[in-house]
Amino acid sequence: MTALLDRYRRLVIVVRADPVICGHSVEARNLAEAALLRGFTEVRIVTWPLDRLEAAGLPLKPLEHLLPYSDGITVERPEPVGDYRVVDGRYTGGVVGRLVELFTDGVPTICLSLYLSPHTLAVQEAVTAAHRTGLPVDVLTVAEAVGSDITNVVRTAVAQQRYGAAAHVLGTYLANDCCVAVSEYTKELIVAAAAEVDAGLGTSFAARCQAQVGISYPALDTASYLGVDPAGAGAVLARRGIPDEPYVLFLSRLTEAKGVPDLLEGYARSGIADRVRLVVAGRGPQEEEIAALAAASPLAGRIHVLTDVDDEEKPALMAGSRAFCLPTLPRAEFVETFGIAVVEKMLAGGGPVITTTTGGVPEAVGDTAMIVGVQDPDAIAVALAAAVALEGDEREAWEARARDYALQFDRATVLDRMLGQLEVAVGETVAA
Repeated sequence: MTALLDRYRRLVIVVRADPVICGHSVEARNLAEAALLRGFTEVRIVTWPLDRLEAAGLPLKPLEHLLPYSDGITVERPEPVGDYRVVDGRYTGGVVGRLVELFTDGVPTICLSLYLSPHTLAVQEAVTAAHRTGLPVDVLTVAEAVGSDITNVVRTAVAQQRYGAAAHVLGTYLANDCCVAVSEYTKELIVAAAAEVDAGLGTSFAARCQAQVGISYPALDTASYLGVDPAGAGAVLARRGIPDEPYVLFLSRLTEAKGVPDLLEGYARSGIADRVRLVVAGRGPQEEEIAALAAASPLAGRIHVLTDVDDEEKPALMAGSRAFCLPTLPRAEFVETFGIAVVEKMLAGGGPVITTTTGGVPEAVGDTAMIVGVQDPDAIAVALAAAVALEGDEREAWEARARDYALQFDRATVLDRMLGQLEVAVGETVAA
């Protein structure tokens, strides 16, 4: 990567950044921080104005609890361009316009987009516009695809036989200097969806995706989860009015695909409720439903739903738990393509992880988790009972094995691998 870093000292990341509750907003922060450590002198995160994020209905963290970025990282939220007569695209126009300015100011730049739609689409539009200015342009682009790019956009377009929309996303993806997916499972999704587009249009997207798409697992700040004092969980629980006693933890987005109702049912059947509480933490479209289910449970007094956990509280809650359960299941609109929260928990300790083999989760946990079937409360019950019964050396062995496996997802390691893939993809042009 020497030639790459000698020449390209600015990194621009286009993403739905904080305060959005999303693993990839966390990944963007981690890659930005790692870039400073690797010698980038300027790092910019280009994202959306706060009012646009709020209006979109995305789950958001409390603004007052957001962690600051390091000096050298600038977060930009370009204002929309145009008035009400621009029916849609005003905010995208703002992002594209700012990127054109960055791509034509004479500073060699690497631009990473997380999510193909709309971020990679905006980046490629900006690259095209920048070249059309006639000004010098020196930019390399990396596009990272996540599962919802396919389930939410490409497959929807194919199902409706709107092949042009699917071709737009795939063609723009492949136009980048380096294309990566967040897991092998995600790449399989991409290639399969591309084959459906090929069948409808007579194109060759599947073969091109198979050849061009590499793997770049999400980047985590491993240091913030290592060596966390489990006693810190007691302070968090006390602030929430929850007695400091053993608990099982779920911490992720509250959506149908996460399987929280199955967890609630499994907990009720596990026989552990008299001595171990259940803490469900997260935000999302299912939070009211989950709160209602918990309140209606005969074990309501032992189940606690927290919808405002901040980044400083997460590691403590994870480290202090007896076990962590994410019984995720496949849904047409969303499939867990990696499992960032699971890996964070593996780093923090706090007993074993209980999860399923949905999507890319097996890549996130390897052979270090207790695996249950999809939508199987009875299996969850058995696993919960087994996990909380672990003591001493046996419990520590589960935690150590998981932690060792999770260290491969450290943000500096992930960034190095991504830049290495980019350097291979662009070849001799870097040194030219």
